[in-house]
Amino acid sequence: MNLKQLGSIAIVSGTAIGAGMLALPLATAALGIIPASILMLLVWGLSAYTSLLMLELNLRSGVGENFHAICGKLLGRKGQLIQSAAFLSLLFALTAAYLTGGASLLMLRAESLFNFTISNEIAVLLFALGLGIFAALGVAWVDKLSRLLFSVMIVLLVMVVVFLLPESSPSQMLEVVRDSSSSHPWMVAIPVVFTSFGFHVCIATLVRYLDGDTASLRKVLLIGSAIPLVCYILWLVVTLGTVGANEISLFGGSLSKLIDALQQISANPFISNAISIFADLALVTSFLGVTLSLFDYIAELVGSNNKLNGRIGTWLLTFVPPLALALFMPEGFVAILGYAAISLVVFIVFLPIAMAYKQRQQIQTGYQVMGGHVALMLAAIFGVVIIAAQLVSAWG
Repeated sequence: MNLKQLGSIAIVSGTAIGAGMLALPLATAALGIIPASILMLLVWGLSAYTSLLMLELNLRSGVGENFHAICGKLLGRKGQLIQSAAFLSLLFALTAAYLTGGASLLMLRAESLFNFTISNEIAVLLFALGLGIFAALGVAWVDKLSRLLFSVMIVLLVMVVVFLLPESSPSQMLEVVRDSSSSHPWMVAIPVVFTSFGFHVCIATLVRYLDGDTASLRKVLLIGSAIPLVCYILWLVVTLGTVGANEISLFGGSLSKLIDALQQISANPFISNAISIFADLALVTSFLGVTLSLFDYIAELVGSNNKLNGRIGTWLLTFVPPLALALFMPEGFVAILGYAAISLVVFIVFLPIAMAYKQRQQIQTGYQVMGGHVALMLAAIFGVVIIAAQLVSAWG
């Protein structure tokens, strides 16, 4: 395996691993470690399959074309509008989720470090203003900062897992939640787990980077997506095995309570700080990546200029909707990630299936992911299940 392939694997893994990882124990605690791990394996299978489906679309359409252009070729203007709406709503939802999670951690830091209490509204605004400015500064700033922060985050994740793993109790890990706050634990877990495997936006870039080498690209997507799967399961092992599923299920989706509980487990102040900084960096790196994409997408959509007034206008369009949602749902970190799953299903499941079905009728040569029409149908059914799960979770 050459350096380009290793770098590409890192891009896939890095795109997936982020703040969504922090929500997994909160969303899956009521299931228990074994059912949650099985669910992750199934969702990884769907995500890996749809990534290969998008690879097929890219290779058959022409190396270098982005998903929006391919969508226009195969599904026309209506397909592009659906794709744009799904992408925009996905980024808005993720931004709102990261604002709620970031505000929760900011309140925890203010209390623990300075013995100072700030309101959720102030914390949300401070988080948005403090880090949101990087979206307006552009990709060069975010790229340098994100690479540094993500590298530190991965090192801290390894340290936290290594040090907490011996503290994990198998009996606690396997305990059954007695009084779950949710009457539909599977419905809560499925959308959040699915959202945590969203890495598909980088596929077109990787196709260009690896010059359309099918064998290399398949290897990159499968290995790159499997790394988050392993990380997520280990993260569940150390969280459920130390804090306990019963305890986590009582947190009501509060990220700050989870991080505080993990810090209490470790008698080592260094590991306690590592847990805190890891959670902060997971949120910050995800927030920076998503808001940069959202800012650039809105700027292109409205045709704003690159001057100060244009960038301020774009910044307001980028942050006002998710800010309103974050202020309306102060403990909505897990819930909003669940809503993001609906847009993600449309973006990486339904649209690729429709496009692949039409493209296969037009082009019979070139790479085709295994499974044929049966696999397409099963993926579509899984997509319907994810959306149904979110709707039952929210309104059931």
